[in-house]
Formats: sequence, C-alpha cells, structure tokens
Amino acid sequence: MGTNQNIMKAARWYAAKDIRVEEVAVPTPNENQVKIAVQFAGICGSDLHEYTGGPQLIPAEKPYSLNGHVGVTTLGHEFSGIVEEVGAHVKHVKKGDRVVVEPLFKNFDSPFIAKGEYNLSEPLGFVGLTSNGGFADYTVVESYMVHKIPDSMSFEQGALVEPAAVAVYAVLESGLQMGQSVMVSGAGPIGLLCVQAAIAAGAATVIVTDVSESRLAKAQEIGATKIIRATDTNIAEQVRKITGIGVDVFIDAAGVQASFDNGIASLRNGGTAVLVALFGKPVTYNAYEQVVRELTIKGTIAYRNIFPEVIAMIDTGRMPVEKLVTSRITLDEIVDKGFEALVSSPSEVKILIDLNK
Repeated sequence: MGTNQNIMKAARWYAAKDIRVEEVAVPTPNENQVKIAVQFAGICGSDLHEYTGGPQLIPAEKPYSLNGHVGVTTLGHEFSGIVEEVGAHVKHVKKGDRVVVEPLFKNFDSPFIAKGEYNLSEPLGFVGLTSNGGFADYTVVESYMVHKIPDSMSFEQGALVEPAAVAVYAVLESGLQMGQSVMVSGAGPIGLLCVQAAIAAGAATVIVTDVSESRLAKAQEIGATKIIRATDTNIAEQVRKITGIGVDVFIDAAGVQASFDNGIASLRNGGTAVLVALFGKPVTYNAYEQVVRELTIKGTIAYRNIFPEVIAMIDTGRMPVEKLVTSRITLDEIVDKGFEALVSSPSEVKILIDLNK
C-alpha cells in the first residue's frame, strides 16, 4: 500500500473474467454522501454473474442515468464498515459510526418512491454495479443507503445483512404463516438465508433441494427438516409424503426450469411460489394449472423498508447468518480464492473479504 493516504486498493471489473486488484484514488463524498472504511465485504451471486458473463447490470457503455457512472467498476455491494467522513447535508450518521449499506439506488423522480416501493423505481441500480462499491479500502455511497449497526454485532455479521434482507423480504412476501411448510430450491447463500428466515418466521417444515451434497449438509446444519437431491425424479411425490397435500410456500433460489417445475408441482393447491433467483433463461409453464389449482406466482427484487428489522434479527441471534461463511480471504486473493473458488467449488457458500488484512 505504501503511505500515500490518497491511494487505495480496489477490485475492479473490466470485462467478463477480467477483474483486477489495483491502486486507485481514494474517493471523496459530496454533500449528500458518506465515505466508509470497508471492514468486511461478501461476494454475491450477481457479482459472480458479472465475472463469468457480464456486463449485466454494470453500465459498460451507456452511463447509469442517476450518477453518470460508466465502464470499469469496483464491485461489492454486501459490506459493513466504519464511517470515515460525511457530506455537509448528512445528519443521521457521523465519523466513527459502525454501519452497513443498503445498496439500492433510488430515483426520487419515480412515482414508486412516494408509494414506499423504492425497489421498483427505475432504472434499477446497486452500489458496486452502477457505482463503485465495497471491494476496496474505502467507498462512497448515498447517505440514504447507510444504516447503523449495534456494537454487539460483528462486522462479519454486518456483511451478511444485505443478502439476509433479500431472504427475509422473500419470506415476508410469500405470506408464510407460523406452522406452515416451505420448500426452498437452491442451497446457495440466498437459499440458505431463506431457510433461516423461514425458520425465524415460524415454519414447521422446511424442505431444501440442491444438486450439491455439501450444500444440502449445510442446509441440514442450519435447521432444514428434510433435504432432497435436486436430481431425484420424484421430488413432488417426496414432498407430498412429508406434507400430505404439498407445501404452502415454494421459494425458487435456483432459477432454472427444473427447479421451477418441481417447486410448482410440490405446492399445495392455493399455495404461493416466490421467485427470488435471477433466472438466466426464460421458463415455460402451464397457466391452466395455475388457474385450476389457484396458485400465486410472484417475483421479488431485492427488498424494501426492512433493513432495521434484518439487523435486529441477526443481532439477536434469530438469524445466525455467520454459519454461512465458508472462507475469509484478502482483497489480493479475490479472483483465485474468491470468484474462481465460487465457480469451481460447491462447498463454498459465502466468501468474505477482510479489508483489514
């Protein structure tokens, strides 16, 4: 690093399969922004998509209209840190505060903001995708994105607030009631966090499917009542054996035709499917069946109005998110021990980057 206070390291996306850890200038906040010394940052599935096949959300050629960001991008939108500096108009946080970032951009001209549905405002944007993010020693974010965390909460836990919010929001939107049954397809980080959120919401039966044995073992370790190999041909039959009439709620965190078909077939009549995965390809389905079985199929994007509750759930131990961390690495190791490890090893769940190492 050297002693230059104006230079820092950052992991920057240039193109698919081209992420470089290099020295860049330390950013400065404007009057409505907050500069954060990043402590821990998690690698997300969407970061992985940008690495393997991007650009998807990264504005590679056309600037993101809310801030003009374009081109090479410092990734990272799941992170915790310490406030380093605040802009002149920022009142709710101060230097030294321990914080996490809710990385969704809000378009204040959008009618969805007035409705409180800010995750539906367009254009969709996230810190670390449509702006420079948290895979760096310092980052600058909009002040409305910053939430304080209690002193009792670790920075590692803090780095999992954002993905946990995705899961809590999906479970809330599913209408899951205490004592009901839920099936989660895909035991990656979001799927496993959905398991924890469903348990916290009072689900009695939590069934998890995945192709990876190690991920199914992790699902069992955090409280899944039944695990099923996603390669089995009789998944819906197995689910009916357990539940009698099918599950009340199906959460698709895998996002492929097979997971969708098996999930819909596993729902009870009148049940609800929540699609939380970013489906890479279109799926086909039988709308007639949805009508006669009175099924609800809904998508959820990110979260809204929920970060304080998620912070409280993690802080009180209701959601032991730290159990999902499988590796801690340094920023210099982000490509080989981070992105490449996630591409090649299903035993990795959540990899955190320790920015102090």
